[in-house]
Amino acid sequence: MVQQTALVSKSASISLIEALPEGENVGYSSVVIEYTVPRQKGWAFRRWHTQLINTARRSEGFVRADRHRPLSCKDGVLKWYWVVHFDQPEHLNQWLASKQREEILHKGRDIFESYRFKSFTTGLEGWFSKRSGTEFDSLGPPAWKQILSVVLALYPVIMVQDRIFGYFGILEDWSMASAMAVNLLITSCILTFVVMPFVVKVFGFWLQPAHQDVAVRAEVVGTVSTLLAMGAMVLFFNLVG
Repeated sequence: MVQQTALVSKSASISLIEALPEGENVGYSSVVIEYTVPRQKGWAFRRWHTQLINTARRSEGFVRADRHRPLSCKDGVLKWYWVVHFDQPEHLNQWLASKQREEILHKGRDIFESYRFKSFTTGLEGWFSKRSGTEFDSLGPPAWKQILSVVLALYPVIMVQDRIFGYFGILEDWSMASAMAVNLLITSCILTFVVMPFVVKVFGFWLQPAHQDVAVRAEVVGTVSTLLAMGAMVLFFNLVG
């Protein structure tokens, strides 16, 4: 999955579109924005950012904006994360290039030190985000880790479910379309409420948010363990037929 990232300091032009290569726009309908804010300016930042989000709410295609808990960093700064969602990339780019947004950004130059944005989507982040009340504690891990984790969780669910349904003749008299719909509903429920929470808990040391550094040892252990587990399951299901 291609990701676009830009870093803009307050000493530079703080137009997000200007931070991109000329003629290039954000290719997705959601954007993650990280702000580096001095700790003592936290409340001023929240008031300022409310004004910024209001410009998004008044824009065509706006869906919602999610605020994530700030990360306390060295040098007395906080890193704030916001995820802004639009219904399509064209509407997101219209807001990013709008004069209203540009004016609000310039007003915040004395509040935040820098910001960077990352526009990406895999459709899987919800399984990896920890919710506390109405806020998320973290963003999802890198896309390749999400893919490996979901395959690790989904493969045994599909294999076991297929064998149980076949053994007991469940849904065998249904049409293919109807049986598939029911199968997918059951699989999705098991995956979302049972298996994925277990996988995320076991591999939590490895499934860290994309913006956080992970130790090399943790990266190796997590990746190798995931691949070995998938290989072992393939071997097992081949042996049992």
